[in-house]
Amino acid sequence: MLVTLEETKEYLRINGDYEDGLIEGFVATAQSIILTILRKDEQDLDGDEPQLKTAIFYAVAYLYKHREEADHKGLVLTLRALLAGLRIDRF
Repeated sequence: MLVTLEETKEYLRINGDYEDGLIEGFVATAQSIILTILRKDEQDLDGDEPQLKTAIFYAVAYLYKHREEADHKGLVLTLRALLAGLRIDRF
């Protein structure tokens, strides 16, 4: 994983471990969406890219807050904008 559970919980300001499974699921989903947007595999990524971590944290926070009514299309458009510099163009 590109971010740890502890980093993500700190970003979300969550104490305790009662939602760890839910948060881990959101991290996995966020990373999957981001890898699709970037058109890369996880091993091709530099985990030190600040916009990459920001995008993951943003996606996790969005999914956590809007778990019942998430606008996935809007989320993907925002992530594309955040990750534009890292995305591989293919035609």
